[in-house]
Amino acid sequence: MHVLKLRSRTSSINLHSQRAVLPRLPARPPRAAASNGNGNGNQRRAASRKQGPDYKNVQRNLALELVRVTEAAALAGGKWYGRGDKNAADQAAVDMMRKVLNTVNMDGVIVIGEGEKDEAPMLYCGEHIGNGTLEPQVDIAVDPLDGTTSIAMGRNGAVCVIALAERGALFDPGPCMYMEKLAVGPAVDPRAVDLNKSIKENLEVVAKALNKPIGDVTVLVLDRPRHDQIIKEVREAGARIKLISDGDVGGAIEVAKLGAPVDVLFGIGGTPEGVIAAAALKCMGGTMQGRLWPRSDEERKKAEDAGYDISKVLYTDDLCAGEQVFFAATGVSDGDLLRGVRYFAGGASSNSIVMRSGSGTGVSPCSQLWHLYTIAWAFYLPPVTYGFGPFSESRLALSFFSLQ
Repeated sequence: MHVLKLRSRTSSINLHSQRAVLPRLPARPPRAAASNGNGNGNQRRAASRKQGPDYKNVQRNLALELVRVTEAAALAGGKWYGRGDKNAADQAAVDMMRKVLNTVNMDGVIVIGEGEKDEAPMLYCGEHIGNGTLEPQVDIAVDPLDGTTSIAMGRNGAVCVIALAERGALFDPGPCMYMEKLAVGPAVDPRAVDLNKSIKENLEVVAKALNKPIGDVTVLVLDRPRHDQIIKEVREAGARIKLISDGDVGGAIEVAKLGAPVDVLFGIGGTPEGVIAAAALKCMGGTMQGRLWPRSDEERKKAEDAGYDISKVLYTDDLCAGEQVFFAATGVSDGDLLRGVRYFAGGASSNSIVMRSGSGTGVSPCSQLWHLYTIAWAFYLPPVTYGFGPFSESRLALSFFSLQ
């Protein structure tokens, strides 16, 4: 991956008024015929110079609009850090995420959300979101607060995340809310690792790909009783383990970072988080594999009746099939991936990550990855942008971008 550095500054940004909309251009005239040696080539080139550059392939980078969504949710949810009420923290993030999502120019459908319509009044699965424009038509996966317990208990690692892809591209988990997961970075051949292999076999593949002994491989695992067998097998294989209490979306992203502190993720976690992580890994060139993991016979029957194959291994393109994938995340509490929200007199600061993936025929997906540091000051200028606490009229005033 080419490493570039980008520094830019933006003045006050009004969330209601800023739109990344390209001008509508007149249709291009038919292309001239290929040169036959009688001067047609020169005529074609002259006509091309008159027409100017071709903007038809320029696309909006929705990720830079989505980061406003995760920033707003993080600033709202961060107010509940360490206050012992995870439901209030989650609700604050949900309310703000939905409010700002409805300002984005798109026709979106929530595929991964807060639950079914009768379980969640906002950001429920199937809800249409956006400001009412007809295009682009997209699927949306959200986790307004990944790590609600971490926020409530004042722990590290909570993030607000969102992923977006073309309509029909994101996997709908149906009744299965948990799945087995395996995630590796771009240095590991996605065809070499497999959920059907043993932990030791997969660790051998990872170690060989990274050119280091198994004893130097670090495995990321959620600290849950259901993972006791995985932890035992990893230790028997001789690998290192990093246990996390929450936030396997951020953990999955960690394995694909340049100079990553962890090399592979194993375990059973939320299917919605798995789909969101697959979108992020697709942007970064990493790999996610999953297999639905019903928690009960009733859930298994519901999934099979709905046509799901419980034994099937789902790959990155099964979980996120889109060619244009956008991902954004903002830290709420400090973690290895992102710094948490900081509140100070008159404003707050946040740390976000923004990704976009585009793919072409016969080539590996290319990616763009920004680390975004934002300082938001309260200018007390209408219109109201963020409706919470002393920041009810704040605007995003200064941003620093680093393209890596």
